[in-house]
Amino acid sequence: MRRSHAAMGTALFFVVGPGTVLGLVPWWITGWEFREPLPNWWAAQTVGVLLIIAGLAPLVGAFIEFAKARGVPVPVTPTQHLVVDGFNRYVRNPMYVGLSTVVLGETLLFGRFELLWWVAFIVVITMTFVRFYEEPALKRLFGAEYEEYLRNVPGWIPRLRPWRPVDRVSGH
Repeated sequence: MRRSHAAMGTALFFVVGPGTVLGLVPWWITGWEFREPLPNWWAAQTVGVLLIIAGLAPLVGAFIEFAKARGVPVPVTPTQHLVVDGFNRYVRNPMYVGLSTVVLGETLLFGRFELLWWVAFIVVITMTFVRFYEEPALKRLFGAEYEEYLRNVPGWIPRLRPWRPVDRVSGH
């Protein structure tokens, strides 16, 4: 796939996928109505904004890495090479971790605990999808390279230091 097509496909999927998960559904749940469930809720809202920023960083970063690898982060358009750059060096599922983190931030920002049900749903669906579809598909597609990645990079809680795969040609 040409890089320009990958970038356009990735951008479109970003609007549809994360746009729905982070924008449309939370809007349906909250109507973007801010509440202050406890006194001095501004402190929780500040943490919420920080969580939103922290969650968007790996999400956007992973989308950029897919576009650079000439793929779109949907199962029907896999990349030719395993994407292990950017945030993927810290956690295998930066998009899903990012989505959940953003919605947790929205929960605090809007003071709307109903969004916790949405976070729980996101976590259950993504973990199930990863376990029963994504990991087996990536094992078939990338074999030993993906097995090494599985052994070295955690799925859900980021590493403190980036993983650097050994270059199979030079040994470095």
